Amino acid sequence: FAGLADVSISEDIPVEGEITVPVGSHSPDEDYSTLDEPVRDTIMRDLKAVGKKFVHVMYPKKSSALLRDWDLWGPLVLCVSLALMLQGGSADSKDDGGPQFAEVFVIIWFGAVVITLNSKLLGGTISFFQSLCVLGYCVLPLTVAMLVCRLVLLAGSGTVSFIIRLIVVVAMFAWSTLASTAFLADSQPPNRKALVVYPIFLFYFVISWMILTFTPQ
Repeated sequence: FAGLADVSISEDIPVEGEITVPVGSHSPDEDYSTLDEPVRDTIMRDLKAVGKKFVHVMYPKKSSALLRDWDLWGPLVLCVSLALMLQGGSADSKDDGGPQFAEVFVIIWFGAVVITLNSKLLGGTISFFQSLCVLGYCVLPLTVAMLVCRLVLLAGSGTVSFIIRLIVVVAMFAWSTLASTAFLADSQPPNRKALVVYPIFLFYFVISWMILTFTPQ
């Protein structure tokens, strides 16, 4: 760079213009920061996102909605709600039903983790938390089945009541299984989809069995 020392700019040549960095056009949403957003708007936006995921589960189809914007708020609410409704059943425990809550909570989350690990080991392209999100949200039909069964049991626990509960639980079990496989099918190798669907079938079958065999104290 020694030769540049002799280079000089003549005073007769004006140096004008703006020194700017050209950038592409962007939308106002890119300039919007959630740090300036009111807390109420943040909560309402999250609630709407959770509600949209519930709609996607109740109307199962191949979609990336649950995979793109995953969260665990919906699965947590469903898990707690299902555990609370199953609490106090005539199980082996003789206390207020506290162990049933822990059993349901552990079964749902541990089962979802095992299925997710199985999916990853089989070469699935879905992430760990995306799979937990889908499996958790797809418990919604079974939670509805549990609510219906509780209402049916208020009228009695005879043969007719059992048949109604059986039909409801089987229908919601099929709904949960189909909904979860509709979201997770594309993330698995074509020749290994059956190995992924089978654990999902067992996962929702265990939850369905707990709902069907539930009888209040």
